[in-house]
Amino acid sequence: MLSRRDRIEALLRQEFAPEALIVADESARHAGGPTAETHYNLTLVSTALRGLRSVQRHRLVYAALQSELDTGLHALTMQLWTPEEQPAATAALGQSPACRGG
Repeated sequence: MLSRRDRIEALLRQEFAPEALIVADESARHAGGPTAETHYNLTLVSTALRGLRSVQRHRLVYAALQSELDTGLHALTMQLWTPEEQPAATAALGQSPACRGG
């Protein structure tokens, strides 16, 4: 059985054919602990995001991950860029803010 991280990655690869994709499980930093698979941070670089505003990009990702959101994915921090917007240090993924509970 695939982990939630692996399922998220597979869904995003299928939907966006990304040039870069980093999916980090941050559940250990939040309520529920390291095995909860509830909090994720992702960086996605894809040409599919060209011409879209930030809110449109987020909506597309949420739609692609709806099955995970319906089954326990609680929080998702996203950095969504086109190849032209991608910072040079994509591998230096920032951490999400501290959880306020839940």
